[in-house]
Amino acid sequence: MPTPTPTIYETGCSNGIAAPAPSSNPGLVNDCVALMEGKDMLRGTAILDWDYGKPIATWEGVTVSGTPQRVTKVELQDKGLTGAMPSSLGNLSALEILNLHDNGLSGSIPPELGDLSNLYELVLDVNRLSGSIPPELGNLSNLERLNLDFNGLSGGIPHELGSLSNLTTLLLSWNELSGSIPPELGNLSNLRHLLLHDNGLSGSIPPELGNLSNLRGLHLGGNELSGCAPAALRSALADSDAAGLSFCAETTP
Repeated sequence: MPTPTPTIYETGCSNGIAAPAPSSNPGLVNDCVALMEGKDMLRGTAILDWDYGKPIATWEGVTVSGTPQRVTKVELQDKGLTGAMPSSLGNLSALEILNLHDNGLSGSIPPELGDLSNLYELVLDVNRLSGSIPPELGNLSNLERLNLDFNGLSGGIPHELGSLSNLTTLLLSWNELSGSIPPELGNLSNLRHLLLHDNGLSGSIPPELGNLSNLRGLHLGGNELSGCAPAALRSALADSDAAGLSFCAETTP
């Protein structure tokens, strides 16, 4: 079987500059390929200084760490990015933080991000993202913070997010989400902040949310929710949300 011809990205990333000692650290070469494959798509009309002629550790917004070295952070907040999120970001297998806050990104969230098993922070708020929230994000077992606020996301909240046992912050406000709040969110025992306000959510507030004993901030206003709220949520609900809201009677064992 003939050896596959290297792509232009593989050739550029194996030049010994972008990824030093490429033969001994193929993982960093793969990270370089993933970023360069998506560079033009991600930046849109903005400028990124990612280039084969300088070490990846010096690229704007990119952090390289660990032994062997890998890309562990991509932080490009408020950089004027106007493109779309490339699926190749899902190949950054050592990535721990992806922060693209406050840009002009459009298009959908790639389901391939669900392959980032080391990710503990995903921040995509204040963009123009659309489409549904990929249920594959429920595979991010190490995720602690998920912020998708201020976008144009639609469809329902995936019940798979209830599998994120390490999650402390879930921010989905100011979108166009619809349907009911999944009762599976009541499984997020470490959750401290849950913001779902200003969407189009309907139905009742799941009693399972009353199991969130660590919850300190809950915002549900600006939806079309009905029924009563679990009494255990009284202290976590924002004052503006709690006003006029009825609470379910507490049951005695």
